[in-house]
Amino acid sequence: MKPARPVIEEIPSCRLCADRFAATATAHAPRPVVWLSAGARILIAGQAPGARVHASGKPFDDASGARLRDWLGLDEATFWDRSRVAFLPMAFCFPGYDARGADLPPPPICARTWRAPLLEDLSQVRLTFLIGGHAQRWHLESRAVAGGVTPTVARWRDHAPRLFPLPHPSWRNSGWLKRNPWFSAELLPRARAAVAEVLADD
Repeated sequence: MKPARPVIEEIPSCRLCADRFAATATAHAPRPVVWLSAGARILIAGQAPGARVHASGKPFDDASGARLRDWLGLDEATFWDRSRVAFLPMAFCFPGYDARGADLPPPPICARTWRAPLLEDLSQVRLTFLIGGHAQRWHLESRAVAGGVTPTVARWRDHAPRLFPLPHPSWRNSGWLKRNPWFSAELLPRARAAVAEVLADD
């Protein structure tokens, strides 16, 4: 009898959402983007790959990724070093667009199937960033603040210095950043310091 494959090796062949994706406006096939290793010290828990990441197979390989690297004070080499940084989105595949061209949410079946065993394997993680409401509700559960991302991120001190809730680094949130200057002035310096501390121990 062959030994069971590690969970991470099963994900690239996952086709649980094939019918769901085929029915979207993009009518695409699943392409799980898996970018993590058991020894990673930093966990970036996001929502789901976008269309560009679906094409490249590399997480945050877009303008959002450039902004996120700036937020965390990471260069490209470190950001995509799987031995240091793990990316664990709420869904590994691009969910597609609806008929109006809007992003569809991550299918819940992905997190139900893969998240718990993967988090168990990521036992070396010392610092976690929760990007967006889906990841914040999953990880924080009752500690996620009613009202959504803004009040949850505003309570970041409740979770620092080992966990930071963040808004999505999309260009669509540029207005949010202007309306909430405390994010850049207060949260980000603490987040960068936490990243530097964790990486200094490597």
